[in-house]
Amino acid sequence: MTIAGDRPFALVGIHRRGVPVARRLASQIADFDGRQVPVGELDISFYRDDIGRRGSPEAPVVHSSSIDFDIDSHVVVLVDDVLYTGRTVRAAIDALFDFGRPPAVQLAVLADRGHRELPIRPDFVGKNLPTSADERV
Repeated sequence: MTIAGDRPFALVGIHRRGVPVARRLASQIADFDGRQVPVGELDISFYRDDIGRRGSPEAPVVHSSSIDFDIDSHVVVLVDDVLYTGRTVRAAIDALFDFGRPPAVQLAVLADRGHRELPIRPDFVGKNLPTSADERV
C-alpha cells in the first residue's frame, strides 16, 4: 500500500497520543526524502459515541483541533498510537469531515491490538499485538 499515489498527502494526529506520532512520522519522511508533509491535530472529544459511558461522569478533556491545510486537496492519513475497538477512528472520521472532504482517508497506527467492534482496518501498522480484552497497551 502506498500513501496517496501521486496525490499530495497530510498526516492528522488524533489527540492525544496520535499527535506526537504524526509529528515524528512527518520528521522521518522529511529526513528520508525531503518532503515536507503537513501535519494536523484532531480532537474527537465530542464525536465519541461513549461520552458518559466510560465510567466517569466528568466532561471529556477537550483539546484544540488544528488543520492548517486544505484537506479537500490532500489524502489524509489519520494517525493514532493504538487501534482497539475502532470507535476512536470512527469519531475521528466524523470530526475530520467537519473540515472538508478529502479525496481519501487512510489510517496509520503504531499498534493494532484487535478486538474490533466496527469494520475498521488500518492501512499502515507498526506492530500487531494480540491481547486479551482486559489488557492495557
